[in-house]
Amino acid sequence: MNRAAKSVLIFGIYEFVLGLVLLLIPNLLLPVFGFSPTTEPWIRVAGMMELILAYYYIRGAREEVWPLLRWTVHERSFAFVCLAGLVALGLAAPMLALFGLVDLMGAIWTGLALRGHHFFNG
Repeated sequence: MNRAAKSVLIFGIYEFVLGLVLLLIPNLLLPVFGFSPTTEPWIRVAGMMELILAYYYIRGAREEVWPLLRWTVHERSFAFVCLAGLVALGLAAPMLALFGLVDLMGAIWTGLALRGHHFFNG
């Protein structure tokens, strides 16, 4: 497995674990990041979406789907911009930016691994 695929695989595993926690036991994680426990269904919907992303990341990494590896750099960078923007506008707690920072760090890792290897092709 190439370095870019490995970075996406590891990020996919992170997404899988996060998705499971948000779907099944969200109130275990929310207080750790300064959020109030909730009974609203939206946090579980977010967990489901994390699991769907994890599926694509893990499958794409294992099969070395080059376009998907490149797209994750764009998507994770965009996630950081959105989450940081929500915090900057006062619409979300600052701790939410940590999730965006993890996305950005993963995007940089994959981007560096792709540098000079299919990054600009396609």
